[in-house]
Amino acid sequence: MANADHGGRPAEGFGATATGGAHTRLRAARLGLWLIAAVLAARQVAVVLATPRGERLTDLETWVGPNGVLHVNGSLYASTRFTGTPFGGLALKPLTRSAEQALGWGWTFGTLLLVVALGLIAARALPPPVGRRTALLAAPVAVSLLMLSLPVRNTLWLGQTSIIPVLLVLLGCFIARGQRTSGLLIGVAAALQPTLLLFTPLLWCTGRRRAALATGVTFAACSGLAWAAMPHDSHRYWVHHMAGVGLGGPADGLANQSLHGALLRLGLNGPLEVALFLTLGAAVAVLALRRAVRCFRDGQLLLAVAITGCAAIVVSPTAWQHQLLWVLLTVVGRVGRRASDRYVWPVTVILVMTLPARMILPNMASLNPLRDNVVLLAALAAATAVPFLSRTSPYYRAPLPVAYATAPARFRHLPLLPALRRALTRPSLLLELLLLRVTYAAYSQVRLAATGGSNSAGRAEAEEHGMQIYDLERTLRLDIERWVNHAVAGTGWLREFLDQYYTSFHFVVPLAVLAILYWRRPGDYRWARSALGFATLLALVGFWLYPLAPPRLMPTLGFIDTVHGVQDFSRPDYGTLTALTNQYAAMPSLHFGWSLWCGVVIAVLASRWWMKALGLLHPLLTALSIVATANHWVLDAAGGAVVVAAGFGLTYLLSGPRAATAAAAGCERTPARKAVRG
Repeated sequence: MANADHGGRPAEGFGATATGGAHTRLRAARLGLWLIAAVLAARQVAVVLATPRGERLTDLETWVGPNGVLHVNGSLYASTRFTGTPFGGLALKPLTRSAEQALGWGWTFGTLLLVVALGLIAARALPPPVGRRTALLAAPVAVSLLMLSLPVRNTLWLGQTSIIPVLLVLLGCFIARGQRTSGLLIGVAAALQPTLLLFTPLLWCTGRRRAALATGVTFAACSGLAWAAMPHDSHRYWVHHMAGVGLGGPADGLANQSLHGALLRLGLNGPLEVALFLTLGAAVAVLALRRAVRCFRDGQLLLAVAITGCAAIVVSPTAWQHQLLWVLLTVVGRVGRRASDRYVWPVTVILVMTLPARMILPNMASLNPLRDNVVLLAALAAATAVPFLSRTSPYYRAPLPVAYATAPARFRHLPLLPALRRALTRPSLLLELLLLRVTYAAYSQVRLAATGGSNSAGRAEAEEHGMQIYDLERTLRLDIERWVNHAVAGTGWLREFLDQYYTSFHFVVPLAVLAILYWRRPGDYRWARSALGFATLLALVGFWLYPLAPPRLMPTLGFIDTVHGVQDFSRPDYGTLTALTNQYAAMPSLHFGWSLWCGVVIAVLASRWWMKALGLLHPLLTALSIVATANHWVLDAAGGAVVVAAGFGLTYLLSGPRAATAAAAGCERTPARKAVRG
């Protein structure tokens, strides 16, 4: 017995040490996430408070400005841009008066505290079962997402009150004790934002009838109090303007992301538009409430609340951007049977709620209806169409797993990087398309911002760097650009061929390679895509640190721009597309870098020698075209080769060898479906 006790203690101690180490790493991760949230919050506040007073908190001027609610006599709506309910004007006057005295500081920090409270409540309301890691990390992640979201950024920047109704609803649903208190809070929220009355039938249909009655009574009491205190304003809001329709900015403005605004932007108006809006709005409300009731009965109360809030956005006459936080809350819903599809909906929502629509969809006229209504479409999808999984579904907790190769992540001791193993199955196509689009939009923005937002801002520095490169090439005897440029310019057919090659193959070939790999070689697709992403990121750093004028934009060296035509160097900005892209993003050359990436991938993965040869021929022809058309120096191509080599190196460092290489040594394929425990 003594030996058994003695032998058991070391193992017990070892287990305790391992558990303690895991807890230590989890606490460190939690602290790091809270630091990120604090940095994001500090940045938002700093941006607001560092802006001149006349340019920030402009919506707060609706209250405290010289023509604001606090300083006008008579009607609330005689002020500048007040669009809220009469009860909102009555209840929020004391808050805004204190905000006026604090010159915006109190309002900004008060709004910040409301956002933090919103994130904490949302994290607490996650549907069970919730693991320890999720419980500890959910709050800082929720607060960070809120800080990054466009509605919160607009609220802080403009000084709006839209956080308050959302917070009141969440307090009523998840914090308040007793149905009457819950209904009281939700009723006050509805008095501030009338479409939140949709929560009344949700409460009634889910058995919380006292809360539903309290919501209706509170809404009626608040509105009645405002009517007694301000009968003229109440009549104007509820009767003349039909619950606020037409107050504020034009209803067909892009900021109005309601169904009414979308119909107006499509050219519908008059009785036809009103009838269509009421019919579609009623259908959306009924369908959304049915879905929300099912989610409530399934134990997903936060998702039920988010779906109802999305329906309120759709059916509202005016849903300004700062009122759209309900869409962000739908990230808690789980969609997709496969593990690779599980992140599609959350990533889509986060992109829609944190990025401008022009970064999500290309600037094409045919896509204008989608781009102009992207938040509305997300709210409409969440309310009526997204197939959220029930907690009783076998796929809710155990989706169809991804097959992995045996090669582990290089840094597998880090608890947050388990996904760096070599997956053998293809990722979600929608997720990849979103990633590709957002990455390219960010790439375009960074290229332009690298010279201060315009080409004229960095022209002198870029031309100075151009002379440095030219002098270095002459020292190294690599200055062949002018000779090649003039030789090609004098040969018509060769000039046309290289001009076409330069303008046509830069995007076509990499996209074609990615598409073929995605369809035929999914494991290698991830490897190749990661290498390309790292190379592009490193190139952006080069554009930022070393803006460089290409030969065609060096006015004293006599180069001929065979692609864009003769340049007018007397103008501050010159050359084709100078308003759209950074003309000084020459070092390193991504024209050559992307073509070299294509050549390497084809040479490594192609099964036939002639395919490998064609793959290697592509970077050679690209190098000739960028030099012959005077769009790059020879050393730019060398820089492109360096970042591509670094991209492949970083991919190998972080995630090991290619999936096929790892699989050849023995592959750990997760079974297509694990047995579901009953």
